Amino acid sequence: MKNIYLAGPFFSESQIKRITKVEKALAANQTAGTIFSPRLSDENDDSVNAGSPEWAKSIFTKDVAEIDRADIIVAVTDFVHENIDSGTAFEIGYAYKMQKPIILLQEKDEPLNLMVSQAGHYYTKSIDDLISYDFNKLPAQGYTGKAF
Repeated sequence: MKNIYLAGPFFSESQIKRITKVEKALAANQTAGTIFSPRLSDENDDSVNAGSPEWAKSIFTKDVAEIDRADIIVAVTDFVHENIDSGTAFEIGYAYKMQKPIILLQEKDEPLNLMVSQAGHYYTKSIDDLISYDFNKLPAQGYTGKAF
């Protein structure tokens, strides 16, 4: 079973709904081990020093450590139109440098940034694919859509 880091935005109601579905899909996958979702991290408790440098440093440090610990990154690339969330883009780049397989999920029908699309090991447009994806065998499926 593989440890998974879930990268993706959770700033709006639709983004929270999407990332919650992804969390549930990963939890249902028999080959997934521990799943770290920053959305569910205690560090994201906005009631204490939200926005302060100390708060930001704490979240950054924890999330980077969790990427280091993860075997695989699952990244939700949907954000606003064809743009990716900047934090998610950082997590993808960091994970790529660490040679971690990156599973890209993009439900919206938008072009994908070439740097993000080329970093991905597996690309899907369906959250349901994450339920049956074999995280042990890691089948590859590249992005074939329009890049910019």
